[in-house]
Amino acid sequence: QVQLVESGGGLVQPGGSLRLSCAASGFTFSSYRMSWYRQAPGKERELVAVISFGGSTTNYGDSLKGRFTISRDNAKNTVYLQMNNLKSEDTDVYYCNAVIGLRNYWGQGTQVTISS
Repeated sequence: QVQLVESGGGLVQPGGSLRLSCAASGFTFSSYRMSWYRQAPGKERELVAVISFGGSTTNYGDSLKGRFTISRDNAKNTVYLQMNNLKSEDTDVYYCNAVIGLRNYWGQGTQVTISS
């Protein structure tokens, strides 16, 4: 079955960096667009970044381009999110997403906390 497993979250100071990873299995990873979302308690899930199946096209949520970079390694079935110059408002649970057919698949999420 489809599995998405995020890792790489943690506690970092403002201005710091983190790289999140999402290991995918159970489907032909290289054939699907992949996305990162984030969600704070009580708020709607927000799109962070999207990458095309081949990795040549990326899109970002408002105000995130320039600080966040999405990438993928189809040989490793993994999508990454490099986050730089982190701010307190980036504190959220970050989720990996794949849409396969008509169904949304989500990982369990990884907590990112920005605090001094």
